[in-house]
Amino acid sequence: MEGKTHLSGHCLCGKVGVATRSGTLHVGACHCGMCRKWGGGPLLAVDGGQNVSFTGEEYITRYSSSEWAERAFCKECGTHLFYKLKANGQHILSAGLLDQEPELVMDHQIFIDKKPQYYTFSNETEVMTEAEVFAKFAPN
Repeated sequence: MEGKTHLSGHCLCGKVGVATRSGTLHVGACHCGMCRKWGGGPLLAVDGGQNVSFTGEEYITRYSSSEWAERAFCKECGTHLFYKLKANGQHILSAGLLDQEPELVMDHQIFIDKKPQYYTFSNETEVMTEAEVFAKFAPN
């Protein structure tokens, strides 16, 4: 599972397609309040890299959710598409979009200190707190 891989997929209605050759099969769960508010639970997603292409661009609605990132969804069916870092263009793609879903492995969780008590994943993963995430990834 090391290195970059080709990822492809589409939203629920099929009007938005996604493809990248710089993705990963490693799924992460984000437990931050914004992700939970956005989707009703943790965001399960993979790093799609910076060179992601979309078809059906006219169906993509983007929302600037913070100074450093935007989120996008299909305006036809509402499928969550990605979380994108503004500084470097890195796309974090919703895992459920991907044709490669059977090959995905969940191996990390972020904002673990923000996770509510009403759910828990049973598999062992790497975990990072909010402070650790910002120390590692926040733009200076």
